[in-house]
Amino acid sequence: MTAPSPHPATGVTTPTPGTQARAVAPATVRARVDVTLRRADGRRAELVTFSGLKDAGEHIAVIVPQTAPGVPLVRVHSECLTGDVLGSARCDCGPQLDEALKRIATEGGVVLYLRQEGRGIGLYNKLDTYLLQDRGVDTFEANRLIGREADERDYGVAAAMLHAIGMDRIRLLTNNPDKVEQLSEHNIDVVSAVPTGIHLTPENTRYLKDKAFHGGHSLSWGGES
Repeated sequence: MTAPSPHPATGVTTPTPGTQARAVAPATVRARVDVTLRRADGRRAELVTFSGLKDAGEHIAVIVPQTAPGVPLVRVHSECLTGDVLGSARCDCGPQLDEALKRIATEGGVVLYLRQEGRGIGLYNKLDTYLLQDRGVDTFEANRLIGREADERDYGVAAAMLHAIGMDRIRLLTNNPDKVEQLSEHNIDVVSAVPTGIHLTPENTRYLKDKAFHGGHSLSWGGES
């Protein structure tokens, strides 16, 4: 096994990523728990946990019953402790989560909360890339400079969760074409991509422009995209 070594750009030593066994059986529902969501206007929701996900992650589905028949609205949201919990202005993750919860509070739907911090590289690595971004490196190149991919998220996990809850046809709340493509490859019928709002702050302007330019996200404001 190779010993951990410092990132060449940051000097921070982190463990070498290991390999993990992947399950081959389809995912199944493990448990369902009822909760009241204050961030979704006090709506009752069902938190669903899963067994058999290929990455063995503790991902959850937040399900609010639909208020009218139709294709359900789904948000696939990757965990962001700094944005979702602490309210960091460096990204738009927290406002996007709040927007999704408000939308499903109004019309019902599902938020899949994926434990894929930092586009899949983990919390500590994400914070290491912040050091590089503070030196002018864009968010995608910063990942590569610490030896990781620009985006390591696998939305096959999200597709497995949707199949497990019997939801194979959806409207997807996203500006990210990669989510649409990956879900479609895993037999989820994405009938439409519903754009999210542009949650702009002085601190996240470059980050959002990097997502549009390098990540292909459908973002536009002030005549730019």
